[in-house]
Amino acid sequence: MNFIILLLPLLAIFLLFRSQKKRQSQMQSMQQALEPGAGVRTIGGLYALVKSVNEETVELEIAPGVVTHFTKGAVAAVLDPLEYDAIINGRPAEDELADSVEDAADEDDAQDKPLSLDKDKSGSSSADGEAPESK
Repeated sequence: MNFIILLLPLLAIFLLFRSQKKRQSQMQSMQQALEPGAGVRTIGGLYALVKSVNEETVELEIAPGVVTHFTKGAVAAVLDPLEYDAIINGRPAEDELADSVEDAADEDDAQDKPLSLDKDKSGSSSADGEAPESK
């Protein structure tokens, strides 16, 4: 029984160190994957393009013509080109196509029903261009 009480904390410490080492190796491999032209997200939530990679720092273009220097540790994630484009330029193209088809269907439905501003829904309108009388 005493053996189990001593073994459980040691096992928990071992698992904590193992997961920390795994995260460090993932971060190291991600930092090695940095290359000019890649889209990245910093730990502060800033999206940018990598302009150049130095030993300890990276130069990130946060807007056209605006280049800043960050440490490699400040880069939280390297993004796929499609994911970066979708984030920076809005929704992906396939979502826009689906929305345009839905909008066209909504316009067709709206054209089928005549627009009426009358409150009494009788369909009568004044022929001389005057506003209908209020009740």
